[in-house]
Amino acid sequence: MHNHVKSRGVRYGGLRFGEDGLEESLPQGTQKGKQKDKPHLSAQCKLLLLVNGLFATANALSGTFVNVYLWKVKNDYTMIATFAISQQVTTALLFWLAGKWIKEYNKMNALRAGVAVSAIFYSAVLWAGVKAVDYVIWLGAIQGISAGLFWSAFNVVYFEVTDPDNRDRFNGWAGLLGSAAGMIAPWVSGFLITRMEDAIGYRLIFTISLIIFVVATIFSFFLKKRKPLGKYLWFYGIHQLKKRRHPWRKIGLAMTAQGVREGVFGFIIGLLVYIYTQNEMKLGNFSLITSAVGLFGFMVAGRMLKPKYRRWGMFAGVVMMIAVILPFFWQVSYFTLLVFGIGTALFIPLYSIPTTSVVFDIIGQNEESAEQRVEYIVLRELALCLGRIVGALVFIAVVSRTTAPLAMNFLLLGIGSSPLIVWLLLRGWLGSAAPKPDKA
Repeated sequence: MHNHVKSRGVRYGGLRFGEDGLEESLPQGTQKGKQKDKPHLSAQCKLLLLVNGLFATANALSGTFVNVYLWKVKNDYTMIATFAISQQVTTALLFWLAGKWIKEYNKMNALRAGVAVSAIFYSAVLWAGVKAVDYVIWLGAIQGISAGLFWSAFNVVYFEVTDPDNRDRFNGWAGLLGSAAGMIAPWVSGFLITRMEDAIGYRLIFTISLIIFVVATIFSFFLKKRKPLGKYLWFYGIHQLKKRRHPWRKIGLAMTAQGVREGVFGFIIGLLVYIYTQNEMKLGNFSLITSAVGLFGFMVAGRMLKPKYRRWGMFAGVVMMIAVILPFFWQVSYFTLLVFGIGTALFIPLYSIPTTSVVFDIIGQNEESAEQRVEYIVLRELALCLGRIVGALVFIAVVSRTTAPLAMNFLLLGIGSSPLIVWLLLRGWLGSAAPKPDKA
């Protein structure tokens, strides 16, 4: 097998195999005549970014405040964590089940279904009102179904429309758009909520999210229908993990470690901002400031973080992501939360862009691996969800015993240090454009 070879008829990043294998159009960045150091994004890449941006905007508009909405009804960390666990369990299950639909049938319909179910989630929250706290497991399950359908399809399409030459650039733009959404949408939500009665403000932002999901669905129809990819192998990922020295043993552990941080920080930081300020507008301002910094960070990292800089760039990002947790040991306040948020937003692109890019590069390292991309993407997400569930369970185990500031700080430091494990496990593949051969 060749690795990212440019010989005739064979390419694995975006996809073109042999004469009777899979053939997908290469992104513009790989076409002849394009400058290697300035890879371009194809029209399909840009359209996928648009759909992703709308999805992120709708979720940022309302998703930032769902946990606050629940907390205001019932001050219970365990309830919030249970909501998160329900979502992750369902996301993992849907990734695994949807793999067959995505590989053997129409993956674009799975993506559209994910957007539609997300709209159903916000409709359910509106319908439940203050009784939503009694249905957190079911609401989390609905949101998990949405995430599982959307991201399983999105990740496969993302793999197909990008290649190692433009993948960092795509990830940089995706992060930039996500930061822009996280910058504007929560601020608008906080502004509306604080200037209306709570129920009216929350109902309005949830309704606006529904409209944006509809627009995202419409744009998704302009993404071209992609060919079925063959027979879906339900337990392919597990079989690969059983092989000695298989790279996905390390990758799977790395993704699990990555999920540990995401599973807790995904809900606790925004909630802490509200708890310490009791003001949705302050949470909106927090998102505005940190996302503005994140937009700058992703813009710079997306342009400057070449494959040869991945190893030490990612290490620097990880160290700084851990360092910005330390001010909590001095005092947890809006100021120290803002220091954490700004620091994380500035340095997380150095961590997230290489992590995403290198894993997808490894999936596309040869024809056999690329042909099983759906199974590998499912395996990646299962590992991430496992980590998120573990992180949330550890969080519940601690807060059910104590919520003392010192215990909470050590909890956040321990969970927040998991990216260092990710770097240690992936460092062998960082620093080069082509991943090492599969040692199955």
